[in-house]
Amino acid sequence: MSNLSLKPVTGKNRRAAEKLEVFPHQAGFIESVAECMKEADQLAAWHPMCIYDNDTMIGFTMYGMIQEPAYTRLWFDRLLIDKQHQGKSYAKPAVQLILQEIRTRYPDTDIYLSVYAENHPAIALYRSFGFEFTGELDTKGEEIMVHRSTM
Repeated sequence: MSNLSLKPVTGKNRRAAEKLEVFPHQAGFIESVAECMKEADQLAAWHPMCIYDNDTMIGFTMYGMIQEPAYTRLWFDRLLIDKQHQGKSYAKPAVQLILQEIRTRYPDTDIYLSVYAENHPAIALYRSFGFEFTGELDTKGEEIMVHRSTM
């Protein structure tokens, strides 16, 4: 049984995090960890985290309360399971752990994410946690989903 935990990206684990990769056919669905870290370096609102199974780094996630001209939204912005660790049933427990982390830091707040319409496995995963489409598209043409707070 896996023992997943989230740990912030630091100087000690950043290089290893930036080596995490998805398969080539998935590359269009998500930015590289290095690109995510560049965004996080520029905007303190982002929380880049490594996903560990015991002492093994298996993935990366990033979330944050982002202010935009029209509104402020809490974004579950990135989820990446390294290609060496895909197919090992990490996605569901990782999402559960990430949502718990986000809810602890930002209770009673709607959580948004965006997904490409053709990324059917991700859509099914997020739907299983109660995310629903809003009918909006983000700046890259991804469909926006929301997980409503219980308030």
